[in-house]
Formats: sequence, structure tokens, C-alpha cells
Amino acid sequence: MIPSINATHDPDRRSWVPGADAATSDFPIQNLPFGVFRRRDEGSDAAPRVGVAIGSHAVDVAAWLHSDGDHLGRLDEAAQRAGRACAAPDLAVLMGCDPADVSALRAALVAGLDAAAAADARIPEGALVATDAIDLLMPAEVGDYTDFYCSIHHATNVGSMFRPDNPLMPNYKHLPVGYHGRASSLVVSGTPIRRPQGQTKADDADAPTFGPSKLLDYEMEVGFFVGPGNALGEPIALGDAGRHIFGLCLVNDWSARDVQKWEYQPLGPFLAKSFATSLSPWVVTAEALAPFRVPAFARAEDDPQPLPHLDDADDRGRGGIDLQVEVHLDTAQMRDAGVAPVRLSRGSFRDMYWTIGQMLTHHASAGCNLRPADLMASGTVSGPEKANRGCLLELTWRGQEPIELPTGEVRRFLQDGDGVTLRGFCEAAGARRIGFGSCHGVIAPAHGG
Repeated sequence: MIPSINATHDPDRRSWVPGADAATSDFPIQNLPFGVFRRRDEGSDAAPRVGVAIGSHAVDVAAWLHSDGDHLGRLDEAAQRAGRACAAPDLAVLMGCDPADVSALRAALVAGLDAAAAADARIPEGALVATDAIDLLMPAEVGDYTDFYCSIHHATNVGSMFRPDNPLMPNYKHLPVGYHGRASSLVVSGTPIRRPQGQTKADDADAPTFGPSKLLDYEMEVGFFVGPGNALGEPIALGDAGRHIFGLCLVNDWSARDVQKWEYQPLGPFLAKSFATSLSPWVVTAEALAPFRVPAFARAEDDPQPLPHLDDADDRGRGGIDLQVEVHLDTAQMRDAGVAPVRLSRGSFRDMYWTIGQMLTHHASAGCNLRPADLMASGTVSGPEKANRGCLLELTWRGQEPIELPTGEVRRFLQDGDGVTLRGFCEAAGARRIGFGSCHGVIAPAHGG
């Protein structure tokens, strides 16, 4: 039940909204990601609004549906159901809607934003607001957050640093490895990231010490929001996983590597990860990604095949996503000198060993009840080449291969004032390029520093 290509993906469609038809626009009419915003001219106490990104603007969905008397009543019943969900203060209610209803609402938005639409059928300009006049908020209040470890390249690189003779754990090729993250410290792009403090132990020390992390890192990840959930005790078949995935975003899983090294045995990540995780604000729907579906990762001939509950013909054929992801770095000195951010890496989400459908199905396989707006992240997206590595731990190989910046500065790990920006986009023959916007954070000094 992976979404298929339909009329909303027509690459020849154009929009009357400014900026939507620019060749490099992340948000053409073929995309229309959902998000939540607050208008600056209404003050910080204004109610959040559900919106859709188009070009350099956002559609205030509720304002559109209640324009011209009651535009909502002119939509078909499916679109009406999804439209009413957009009156909520975030996307959780919409995420819980039947995917067919969300698809109908998206089709209605496309019709009203199409350059070929008659003047009286267009979404009124009063329902549009420039994106530079709004503050983007968290897409939804996330109840549960799970982080996976699904890049075999990342897992092999990191494993070889600590276990060169046996980098992958015995379970890695049999199931999507993951851990339960901290939902309360998920933050929207643009939120400053305070350097965490924690307990660390140097290799030559007799005892640990407590203080600011010295090995602070980013992790370039892709996240997806759960749509309709499942009842406790009822698994989700891989063939049905697609209808339980609402959409995708970018995730920066900030990591304190020195804290992580000391604390992770025997139960895995804890304080090294829980201090902050950044999300991009616009959620690209699973339907918008249909033209960029590709086969799942091609396993080596001697790799074990997935067990039956993690195997499905449609997932094998279209479970992957051809999504390019990039990491850019700028320092305080670079900003002061007017030096542009440096791209550190570019990877592809199609290189992930496990698909998002397999992640979701595995999560529910023991009977875990997933709920609308639960978030799952992929783990660091890395590829076969050094230029594809999605974190500094890999790029600098534990700090042994430092990165030199245009200002002459050197980075092994992040310093205070460093800004990290994640970007993602999809391109394919016969399809319009779509993007994810950005996920940005600047490192602030540790508490009391």
C-alpha cells in the first residue's frame, strides 16, 4: 500500500503562487508539505495554524476552507474530513485521518493552486501568508520517538572503530535495530542547542568526571511520522505499513560522543542523545514522494534474507526512497567574515539497509501500539564513500582526520557557535524536483558556561 503516482504529481503543472515554479524551489505544487505556523503580525499568543508550503508562501488551510462563506462545504466528503482535522492546533489529528482523506484534501489544494484554475476556483490570496512573515512550530506534539540504526555503511564505519574484526553485531542484518528516544526534547529547526553536560571517562583515567561534552556531534537522519495507529497487541503487516506512514521530515540527532562512549553499555544511548533532537518543520507527505520510490537496498548475495514478516514484494520493489540529504556547517567566525556555509557531506536515503516500512512493521511486530504523530528516525544516513558520511564521528574518523574550513579553522567535533544545517531533496526523470526545506541549529555554551 505504498502510495502511487497520480495527477497531483504531473511535472507540467504550474502554480500562480510566487516562487513555486522556480527550478530550485523546495515547494512546487507537486510537493505541498504540511506544517504548523504562527503569524508574526498576530503576536506570540496567536493560535497555531495548520499550513501547506507552496513556493515562498504558506496556505492557511483553515482560512482557505472557511473563505467565500464556507469553502469546506464545496469539497467532497473525504476532503472535508481531512479539512476539519486542520482546525486542530497541530498535525496530529490530520495524521490520524484515513490516507484517502488526506489525499483528497491534497488534491483539492493542488486544484486551487494550479495556474490553470479559473479565478473563482483559486485559493484566495487572503489565505496565503509569506513564509518570511511566519514562525514555524513543531509539526505535532510527539507522544513517542524511536531512533533506528538502519544505515549499514554507518553501522560498519562506527563498528569498525571499536570492533575492527567484527563491526556489525550479529542481529544487524536480521532486524532494524533501534532504541526508544526522548520525545520531550524534540525541537523545531532554529532552536538553539545547548551543549550538554555529562559523565565521561578518559581511557587513561581511573574514574569518570562530570562536565560539558567535548565531543559534540550531529547526525543526519530522516524521520517519518506515524499516521493511523494500531491497537495494542495487533501487529502491522509490511504490506499495510504504507497506510500508517503520514510523511517524512529531516532529523538531526545531536550526540555527545564522549558521554555516549561511557554510558551506552549495556542498555544503549541515554543522556548522550536525550538533550535535544532537531526536526525540520515541513512534513512531506508519503504521497508526494511517490515518484521517487525505488527498490529497497540490494543486499549482498551472502546476506540473510528478511524473515517473512519483514518481506513483501511491493516493499522490495518500491520500499526505498531516492532522497538526497546534505549537511552544511558554518562557524561564528565564518558568519562574521561573510563566508558561506560549507557542505560537509551528501548522502542518499536509498542506501539504507532497512526501509521505513520495515522499521514501522518491526516496531509493531511485538504488539506495540503506534499512535498518530509518533516519530521514527532512520539513524545516520551514510553511504559507501567518505563524502557520504552523515556525522563528524565518521567524517573525521573519531577526530583523527580533522576538517579544515575556509577560515583556517579546524573541526574534529562541534564547537560553541557552530551552526549545522541539514537539507534534503528528491529528483527523478519525469518528475518535478521537491525538497524538504532545512533543519538548522546553532550550538550554545553549556549551562553556566
